[in-house]
Amino acid sequence: MDPTHTGTTRTATGTPPGAGVSGSDRPRLARHVRLAFCRTRQRKILLHPETVVVLNASGADILELCDGRHTVTEIVTELGARYQSVPEDEVRQFLTRLVARRWLEVTDG
Repeated sequence: MDPTHTGTTRTATGTPPGAGVSGSDRPRLARHVRLAFCRTRQRKILLHPETVVVLNASGADILELCDGRHTVTEIVTELGARYQSVPEDEVRQFLTRLVARRWLEVTDG
């Protein structure tokens, strides 16, 4: 995290119910969550204490860009460069669900 950044960090406790992520938000994995590659499944997985989430390709691509430096808008733009069509609302819904589960933290842009 950039020590000079003055934005605030939101988790599920700080995000009002139903509130989504904005384009200027900078998502990153929570400290207790890791993105890894499972050799057995040959897929990316999200490791959370006592939980393993097997990700599809698009979910893994989104989470690889959730490093706290990229904004949501930049993530959508980067994915748009890789693929022909990237529904921004679906990316935001995915990120919002992960924030609600406390797997992602969001810093206000």
